[in-house]
Amino acid sequence: MTTMGEAPGPLLGSGRTADVYALDDGWVLRRDRQGYGDAAAEGAVMAHLRGHGYPVPAVRPSASRTDLVMERLDGPTMLRACVAGTLGPEQAGRTLADLLRALHAVPGRSDPAARVLHLDLHPDNVVLTADGPRVIDWTNTEEGDPALDWSTSAVILAQVAVSPHPLAAPAHPMLAALLADPTPLTEAALAEALRRRAANPTMSAEEVELLGAAGELVRSFLGAGRARDGA
Repeated sequence: MTTMGEAPGPLLGSGRTADVYALDDGWVLRRDRQGYGDAAAEGAVMAHLRGHGYPVPAVRPSASRTDLVMERLDGPTMLRACVAGTLGPEQAGRTLADLLRALHAVPGRSDPAARVLHLDLHPDNVVLTADGPRVIDWTNTEEGDPALDWSTSAVILAQVAVSPHPLAAPAHPMLAALLADPTPLTEAALAEALRRRAANPTMSAEEVELLGAAGELVRSFLGAGRARDGA
């Protein structure tokens, strides 16, 4: 096993803020290269969720803010499965909704009356393993109102749906499936999700410009009585 801060094994992949390296014995190291998160705190939340039966990778305890050692998962992300045509967008949207509902059944660590929020749950953060979907990347996690989690996932999908990206076409039915049943999403939570998304330092100027249209698309799916009055 590598020592925190030392050179790990082969690079498996890179995201906007972190790199993932192979380790021995079915484990990987995710190393934050931007300094946005707290790996130790993230790992503690994942261990809490796993203890309540929520589908997250196993993690090894660490005091590091940048390095998180976790179980290596075999399988494509939900995004890759959709691109490959092995998973339909409607099924992907329903799975995201199921994962959000299951997550919000878990009590908070610091306040059992609150709920654990992912705040970045989208198809590239769900790995489809032989044992079912597993949710990764808990960098943004906090405790609070599930309405914000639903709003955040909806905004992320809507940003893609209103963009010129090739995935815009499947993102639209995926968003529709996510919001097909009544959700706790509120106008106030949607506004907060849009505000946070605009302030996200990983967003490009082009992505931020899409937020107005994305917000309107989410509202178009809500309909009368679909959202609570959050004012």
